[in-house]
Amino acid sequence: MRVLHVISEMGTGGAEALVAGMTMAGRDFGWDSAVASGGGHRADALRVPHFAVPPARRSATGVVRAALATKSAYREFRPDVVVAHNVGASAVARLAMLPLRRVPVLTVFHGVSSTDYTKAAKVLRRTSDSVVTVAAATADRLCEAGLSKPAVIRNAAFPQTPRVDRYTVRAALGVPDDVPVALCLARMEPQKRHDVLLDAWAMVGRDAVLWLAGDGSLRPALERRAHELGLDGRVRFLGNRSDVADLLTAADVTVLTSDWEGMPIAVLESLAAGRPVVATDVDGVREALTDGGGVVVPRGEPRAVADALRALLSDADIRATVAVAGTEHDGQTLMKSYDELLRTMVDGGRR
Repeated sequence: MRVLHVISEMGTGGAEALVAGMTMAGRDFGWDSAVASGGGHRADALRVPHFAVPPARRSATGVVRAALATKSAYREFRPDVVVAHNVGASAVARLAMLPLRRVPVLTVFHGVSSTDYTKAAKVLRRTSDSVVTVAAATADRLCEAGLSKPAVIRNAAFPQTPRVDRYTVRAALGVPDDVPVALCLARMEPQKRHDVLLDAWAMVGRDAVLWLAGDGSLRPALERRAHELGLDGRVRFLGNRSDVADLLTAADVTVLTSDWEGMPIAVLESLAAGRPVVATDVDGVREALTDGGGVVVPRGEPRAVADALRALLSDADIRATVAVAGTEHDGQTLMKSYDELLRTMVDGGRR
């Protein structure tokens, strides 16, 4: 089965991590995969064909340009099915097929802000043959917005083996082994609310370090904010990283202060690595941590974030107890679900 993934970019983010994992794991399921995207560090590491597509940037002109580039990928790769990640990619993928041979489009809906669900449902009704949401809560929201019966395939973290040990990572980043470290894996965009995290970190004891792995449009403003809060030396901006497994090995706790999430891969990667999570009480996070593995705090409240981080960073026994309670989301189960759905779509299209 020839599977073309269409996604806006392949940088730091949960959707990008899912695409990278699916293209690798797909080989065991007989998939011949390719990716069409705007590029990024994960695109450079792909072991499948990658087709460059300019980001649509939510403009009509951008969508047309992206669709034309995706059309070239479509012609060259000749997929049996297209997997579009998020709403914009779904529109681009459908436009790219005009007036060529039409194949099924599956949209994986990773989530949008609460105000965008009605618009998202409208686009998905017009562009997708089937829709998968990565959490039950987002499926419910899409139904309420007018989209009937989206499937639910919960996200999973694909196994990653650290390349180096905890001590090597910490030494490279200038952090002694006895210094507590919190790690945030997130794009520096408004949704992720790094401003809340920085305000919280200013309330945490001065003997701990915060690593921010990721990049984005807000980085300059966040660096200024960290300086204003007197956090120089206590916060490290690491940029986009390809060594997430190494960072998780070296960190003690992970933290995510988003305003909304589908099913965040960063949380699932933390659970898989046995690292306790402090995260805001939003849709996908709530589902991921239902059985434990972390501390859920109210959205937009720095003090609650600080209190949870302080409790975990100060006590190794508490960290171990919280981490053990977490449920690891299985990549093989995820792949079996996608494989069954995609093959059903392909077989239906051939009739």
